[in-house]
Amino acid sequence: MPASFEAVIGLEIHCQLLTGTKIFCGCRTAFGAAPNSHICPVCLGLPGALPVLNRQAVTFAILAALALECDLQPISIFARKNYFYPDLPKGYQISQYDRPIALGGRVRLSDGDVQLTRIHMEEDAGKSLHHGYADSDVSTYLDFNRAGTPLIEIVTEPVLRSAAHAAECFTRLKEILVAIGVNDGNMEEGSLRCDANVSLRPVGQQAFGAKAEVKNVNSFRFLEKAIEFEIERQRAVLESGGRVAQETRLWDSETGTTQSMRSKEEANDYRYFPEPDLPPLVVTAEWIEQVRAAMPELPAARVGRFIQTYGLSAYDADVLGRLLPGAATYFESAVRAGAVAKTASNWIQGEVRRLLKDAGRESVADAPVPPDALAELTSLVDTQVISTSVAKEVFEEMWTTGASARAIVDARGLAQIGDTSALLALVDGVIAAHPGPVEQYRSGKKQTFGFLVGAVMKASGGKANPASVSDILRGRLESEQG
Repeated sequence: MPASFEAVIGLEIHCQLLTGTKIFCGCRTAFGAAPNSHICPVCLGLPGALPVLNRQAVTFAILAALALECDLQPISIFARKNYFYPDLPKGYQISQYDRPIALGGRVRLSDGDVQLTRIHMEEDAGKSLHHGYADSDVSTYLDFNRAGTPLIEIVTEPVLRSAAHAAECFTRLKEILVAIGVNDGNMEEGSLRCDANVSLRPVGQQAFGAKAEVKNVNSFRFLEKAIEFEIERQRAVLESGGRVAQETRLWDSETGTTQSMRSKEEANDYRYFPEPDLPPLVVTAEWIEQVRAAMPELPAARVGRFIQTYGLSAYDADVLGRLLPGAATYFESAVRAGAVAKTASNWIQGEVRRLLKDAGRESVADAPVPPDALAELTSLVDTQVISTSVAKEVFEEMWTTGASARAIVDARGLAQIGDTSALLALVDGVIAAHPGPVEQYRSGKKQTFGFLVGAVMKASGGKANPASVSDILRGRLESEQG
């Protein structure tokens, strides 16, 4: 993008709260149920049905607001957001408008904070399922299972200036929401969704340009690509002398483009007014303090603690404490079971992560080898019972069979050869079998030493202690030379 324009980006993150039931009724929120099996007169908006607010949904909203450093409002009001869409059974959505549950807040990023505008509570709509594309053969089915699912909407200030910056903000938000237990982070199932408001303006201009709201973005990568495309699309329009239309656009991941959906509504188009069937929501100071006292550790705090407590590098602490799902709990459990912190970190980032990837899994919590079993394996390496290379072989068998490290080592006779006389015999055999490399070493070509160590290890079936082999071999070569 040329220097004559700058992007102005704001995000709206829709976060499904992890309650067992909907926000205003007792219907279940479980994903994947048969269509229209989790519905009732309340979430269908039938005449005479009255909403009752789910207290747990409010508690989760308070928790998210505290984690994001928002100003919780002692009194907030639900409102009716009026619009017609087939998957909105009442003809309006119960949301919050001018008096939301929380104002302000921030998302802390590596290069500064992204300020938040607000967090408000609302209910989700249903889902329209379209089948067929020919004009004479188009069917739309409505599934209202999602209608009434509790959401919070987190709105950022329009302070983001690049697609990468926006994707990082969304990533950090997801990490926080999952860490505090208010959301499962499953974007494929729609429990975490992001809309991006994108506009361009001449550099130095304070007024915002006409914005496009990009919807249907369900991954960090797609968010970045959608914003990049939209920036370039608007730039081309402006450079050709055209005007950018204020509209809602859909991201099409197959074509890598955004497509026009409808003109962008303004707030007055929704005819907001207070929800007459719900009283004002009162959040007391006692309620806030109860939630604060039970708040889990946030990812940034955990990373800092891993550095201070376990002596991990900033990189290792970031991977275990923030980036790799399930790694933090697994790591600390392994250390409590006796593993050295750095060793446990290396194994989790190495073999555990590799085998999880091969199995098509992401979370370390899904590893079939429990953390105490990993600690036992690493102790066998630390005490030189087995070598690191043998330990990797043992770990793969632990992964597939569930057997303990000690049981596998004993059953297969994998313990290292530590007996000096046995190692001397192996070393002497290798020296006798490789006179050329031996002579090269003694004539000053020290790089052949690694070859000779490898030959001893091979002769031992990988069971010789490498450090002992090196000491004995070097002594033998140099003493005989003298």
